[in-house]
Order: sequence, then C-alpha cells, then structure tokens
Amino acid sequence: MKIRLKKAAILIVLLASAFLFGRGVAYVKYEKWDQLAVPASGSVSTENWGLGFGQEGSQPTGNASVEELKKYNTYYVGNNTEKVIYLTFDAGYENGNTEPILDALKKHNVPATFFVVGHYLESAPELVKRMVSEGHFVGNHTYHHLDMSSISSRESFAKEMNDVENKFKEITGVELARFYRPPQGKYNIKNLEMAKDMGYHTFFWSLAYVDWYQDKQPTHEEAFKKLVGRIHPGAVVLLHSTSKTNGEILDELLTKWEEMGYTFRTLEDFAKGA
Repeated sequence: MKIRLKKAAILIVLLASAFLFGRGVAYVKYEKWDQLAVPASGSVSTENWGLGFGQEGSQPTGNASVEELKKYNTYYVGNNTEKVIYLTFDAGYENGNTEPILDALKKHNVPATFFVVGHYLESAPELVKRMVSEGHFVGNHTYHHLDMSSISSRESFAKEMNDVENKFKEITGVELARFYRPPQGKYNIKNLEMAKDMGYHTFFWSLAYVDWYQDKQPTHEEAFKKLVGRIHPGAVVLLHSTSKTNGEILDELLTKWEEMGYTFRTLEDFAKGA
C-alpha cells in the first residue's frame, strides 16, 4: 500500500510539474513578446503579433510585412523617414492612472488613441468623456477582451465590436473611431478581413514594454531604457493606462521624445496617409 501511495504521489507531482511548466512557457512567451526576434515573413498566418528589434533607433520587423498587412487595412509602423510618434494606450480597466496620463498629454498638447473594452466604458464613463473632450481618439479593443483569433463567426466578431461602438455612443453622443486593436495581439487573416469589412483600420504596434502587471511594475529607469532607447521614426507606441509607472513618467517621457526631435500625430493622420 505504501509503495502504491508513493507511486501515486510521484505521478501527481510529475503531472503538476508538466502543467506548471506548460503554463510557464506560455507566460514567458506572452510576457516577452516585445523581445522576440521574429523576422518579417510576408505572411499573416501567425496568430500572435511579435517584433524583432535591431539597431537602436531603427524600426523593428514584424512577423508580417508592412505590405502584406496593408492589404487588410492593418498597420504597425509608419514612415521610416519622419520622426513621428503615434501614441496609443490600451485601457482594460481603471485604477487611478489614467488621470495623470491625460494630464501629461494635455500639458504637452499630445494627441493619443485609447483602445477601450466594455468594462472600461461601463466603469469609467467620465474619463472616456474627458478623452473625447480633450481631443483624443477612442478605438475598439472589443467588449470582452477575448482571443478574437478563435472567433470564426462574422456575427460573433461583429457583436464584440458593435457593443463597444454602441456603449461609447451612449456615453459620449459621438461615433467611435474606426480603429481596432486585437486583444493580446492575437489575430488571423479572417479577423483582419472582418475588421476591414466593418470599416476598421487595425493597428498593432512597433514599440511597447511589459507594463501591465500591477504587482510588478517596471522602474522608471527600466521604462526609459525601453521607451527612449527603442523609439524610432513612425513608431506606433503601445502603453497601458493601468500602469502606475506610465502615469508617473509620461510627462518626462514626452519631454525626452520632444528633445530628440519627435512630433506626435494621430492614428487618423496615419490612416489618411496609408
């Protein structure tokens, strides 16, 4: 009996280890997506957006080329000859850090796009109104922040998008900007086609860093190293509005980028020139 129990215990440990290892691999893959050396393949067959960085100050490569993505009104980086930044924030929920972010943007007269989900619209309508009143754009990050690459039904895909549109208009009285960002960067060609058919421009990103863990926020030094060291012409920058670090450094970060000769444009400018 003791031998059987011991074997059973060993089996349980092995199964648990295998499970945790699998979770660990997935966790590391997601946490370090901004460090993946993924060359441009000319294909959008992958379902996870990834970047590969080369020389400091130069544009990264994506796991799909600019030309291939453009077929689906999808983009991740702008012109490589202009020192322009397109600043975006993903807003999943409100935890007190959006106000300092908006304050810094207002101080520098910098426009941004906030990609919101349904929870944010429901829980922070006054901040959404402030975004609009101060000249920012609000884009679609889907209502429930699902893995959209797993949705094959046009009806289901459209509902995730339409519910954001309807709630936003209910709050603000204006139409949502037709900019879409797939949650977690997960996508497939059919998703991009469906978004395009709905009149959306899909925007990934060319610069971001791990800023979304509330109990593991990057230091100011770590943030500046990534966001100043890797800034490049035509950068579509993704930050999270939930980040305490972002709220604390944005004023100084915008100053540093301005001192480097960068100016700021909107995704509307990007879409018009694409």
